[in-house]
Amino acid sequence: MNQKIRELLTNWRIILLIVLIIISIALISPNPYSKGAAIRSVAVNSSASEAGIQSPKPTTLPMDRERILAINNIDVNNADDLYRLTSSLPSNASIQLKTSKGLYKLRTREKFIITKLNETEEKIIEENIEVNETVNGTIKTIIRPVQKKIIVPKTIKTKIGTEDIGLGVFDAPQTNIRKGLDLQGGTRVVLQPEYRLSAFDMDILIENMKQRLNVYGLSDIVIRAAGDLDGNQYIVVEIAGATQEDIKDLLAKQGKFEAKIGNETVFRGGSDIKFVCRSADCAGIDPNAGCGQSGSQWSCRYRFTITLSEEAARRQAEATKDLEVITEGGRGNEYLSKPLEFYLDDVRTNELNIGAELKGQATIDVAISGSGIGANNQQALYNALIDMKKMQTILITGSLPIKLDIIKTDSISPVLGEGFVNNSLLMAALAILAVTIVLVVRYKKLIIAIPILITMLSEIIILLGVAAFIGWNIDMAAIAGILTAIGTGVDDQIVITDETLRGESSSAFSWRERIKRAFLIIMLAYLTLVVAMIPLMFAGAGLLKGFALTTIIGVTVGVFITRPAYSRFVEIFLK
Repeated sequence: MNQKIRELLTNWRIILLIVLIIISIALISPNPYSKGAAIRSVAVNSSASEAGIQSPKPTTLPMDRERILAINNIDVNNADDLYRLTSSLPSNASIQLKTSKGLYKLRTREKFIITKLNETEEKIIEENIEVNETVNGTIKTIIRPVQKKIIVPKTIKTKIGTEDIGLGVFDAPQTNIRKGLDLQGGTRVVLQPEYRLSAFDMDILIENMKQRLNVYGLSDIVIRAAGDLDGNQYIVVEIAGATQEDIKDLLAKQGKFEAKIGNETVFRGGSDIKFVCRSADCAGIDPNAGCGQSGSQWSCRYRFTITLSEEAARRQAEATKDLEVITEGGRGNEYLSKPLEFYLDDVRTNELNIGAELKGQATIDVAISGSGIGANNQQALYNALIDMKKMQTILITGSLPIKLDIIKTDSISPVLGEGFVNNSLLMAALAILAVTIVLVVRYKKLIIAIPILITMLSEIIILLGVAAFIGWNIDMAAIAGILTAIGTGVDDQIVITDETLRGESSSAFSWRERIKRAFLIIMLAYLTLVVAMIPLMFAGAGLLKGFALTTIIGVTVGVFITRPAYSRFVEIFLK
């Protein structure tokens, strides 16, 4: 027996299998004791962002993600602990955040609602305007502050709690295996371009979409091109932890923003915009308008500033130089005869009066405003801030180069995803147990059943190691592919075992000839399976790609690594 074990451990096939198992385990990096809340995203201009915490890159390995370990020296074991501790924090409180990468000091902020009353009041505001003055015989443009009196509605600023610190988290991962959308929750959207794109244009479109989603504050993004057997083009977007409402409008709409004076476009989103304010001091609910109720609907008005390019500012000056100045009745405010109108995807969303002092002036600072409505104050406030965030994103990234149609959307809750994981593990364990029982009953020899079981587990470990190495997401389709690969593996090992045992009672063929004959059957079955899987990689907009790819990788690992090792074991121990 010792000689057989020595012969087994010195065989190059067995050594290769052991080395690959060790490498796969290192790639998977299992750590069942990993605790904390792993950071998924960091909101822009939030307390966490200002403290220096950064959103992880989509390519970051799960075990390398920054984890929150404690808040104010209170341990954080999972995402629920973090949400529970942060929800009870008071406003304007200094907190210490301990993570796997260091210590951060944050300060919580107060959260307000501004409500508009039916009364008005007079306010004095200061604006910077450009004036032309002659200095030493030379005309120079000088920016001077000017005070203006304006009539605005009275508002009430009501504190409603503490603002969220801006962290999106999930339970600390325990391996480097990336969970797909089915297993961790999130949203999948299948989009189709309006017309067929070249490979170059498709790459540009995908990069633009990635930038738009990153600016919006979403991470853990997978955007890939796909197709079907009819030659149709698709784009599949998968975002962990996001809802359909977060991304449908952001991706489906082209996002073409234009500001017009009359019929003349003075600036567009993207290249014409040099800066978009997203901080609390120059973006948020408009203090001059706030929130108010009209009938059964509530409305909240937002406002933020942008900085135009010099070329866009010149276009605006050119468009206003010939406009007439009109005086608003009763108040004495002077405006130009045409407003600045905002269009989003060719639909007018808002307009602003242009002050008379800006006539013919190439000003680069412009205020963008809009509103959100809802059945109550809270809902209107939420819708206003969401609309503002989308508008800011479109102004920064510009419009998508082509219109996209939504073909299919799927949204899976994290709770449902966790249930899928548990059920998948249970089904895999029951399948392996059932196979083991059948093998023991069939051969009545543990020396045959146990190596087949070990080979099955080896294939699973190597397959998961490959998935961790290439960053492939394991979802329900991939799990089905793993089970399919294991099933073909067991079938192949039974073929090898039966051919070998048949050789004990027959001298017509040698042991090696029997194994060669078994592998001829295995190779034919392998090629048939691969040919059958290739069409599935392109069917259904690529949604079955995980199943096909996992199956092909699994059976390839089995045919060329684990099953030859098993055949060597059979040859040594049963000959």
